[in-house]
Amino acid sequence: MWRRPALNFFPRSLSHRRFSGPAPRVHSTVHRTVRVQAAGRAVDPLAIQPARPIPFHWKRLGRPTFVAKYATPFMNSSTTPNSAPPIWKTNGSQSKAGLAVFFFELRGQDAVQKIFDATVEADNKSVDLTRARYETGVDTEISLVQAENALQTAEAASTNLGIARAQFEHAIAMLIGAPPSNFSMPVKPLHAAPPEIPVGVPSQLLERRPDIAASERNMASANAQIGIATAAFYPNLTLSAQGGLESSALKTLFNASSRFWSVGPSVSETLFDAGLRRATVNQFVALYNANVAGYRQTVLNAFQQVEDNMAAVRILSREIQQQQDAEKSAERFLELARARYETGVDQYLNVLVAQTTLLNDQQQLANLRTQAMTASVQLIEALGGGWDRSQLPTPAQVSQKVTKSAIESPQ
Repeated sequence: MWRRPALNFFPRSLSHRRFSGPAPRVHSTVHRTVRVQAAGRAVDPLAIQPARPIPFHWKRLGRPTFVAKYATPFMNSSTTPNSAPPIWKTNGSQSKAGLAVFFFELRGQDAVQKIFDATVEADNKSVDLTRARYETGVDTEISLVQAENALQTAEAASTNLGIARAQFEHAIAMLIGAPPSNFSMPVKPLHAAPPEIPVGVPSQLLERRPDIAASERNMASANAQIGIATAAFYPNLTLSAQGGLESSALKTLFNASSRFWSVGPSVSETLFDAGLRRATVNQFVALYNANVAGYRQTVLNAFQQVEDNMAAVRILSREIQQQQDAEKSAERFLELARARYETGVDQYLNVLVAQTTLLNDQQQLANLRTQAMTASVQLIEALGGGWDRSQLPTPAQVSQKVTKSAIESPQ
């Protein structure tokens, strides 16, 4: 029988069995014509069921507070009675991962908005200070104009952030099946930390990915087609029987002498087909080899996505620490520049440079935190839903037939 190649042996050559078996075996019943089939290869390709997809539960994403705490409230909310089914429920884990990415991008925009709000407030105070100094003759008009320009630039940038936030909000509304005009999310800056990733992640977790499961089932179907095509080399055995009543007079129709029956076997074998059967077997062998190559490529792509996102999470965590140090240095730079300006040692230009440096560092830090969260979501998606080995499906779950109700109402 066909066996699934284990992912933990990849990228070694995938071991598989093609059609093989002992002498053919005859199955027969009365009033039924059957074919002689090789032992162990009587497989209907239409009966092969795809691997059961494992639900992508938010509460299985490492720590429970990662996404379940922040994304579950609006994912489980019912917006309108007649709204369409949410796309995140109908399209599986890919749409759920997209929903989480949009959610964290929106929270990242809220964090950047908070930074610009604080910047605008600080610039307002700077304008008041420079105006007072200018009116008393301590400072020049150029310092006042520079402070006003910095305030106006910060206000314009703060207003522009509303475009991206509205787009992320509308994308979330579309994924949960709500009209964008009736959907809104409160402003809340991103403060969540990415979940801790274990040092070793078992490659068996990738078996939950829909693309790997589909490629694996295609390979199994192609393998079954080889056995079906090879069975055509064996003869066909037919056992038929019939019986009834026959009489020339109606009154003797039900007598014992009017009964008749017949039973007999028949065997047919194709002696010459100009190589059709051999060509058919070779065709399915080539199809099987193509599916094996596709399966290997799918697994390679899965490994690449996992490695890419693990590297992104690792590098971003280190970059966030470095950016936090840069933010502290920028804050100290601004304190010193403002103190020297207020005492009349330096001009306001140094304060303006320090404010710009701090704003850029704070904005970069908020963007890095957002990237770290989205990279964690993409890593979870690449792994098929998390890195807990206990979430792997059992053989009974994988072979279980997917019902129509399970497809229409996923958990």
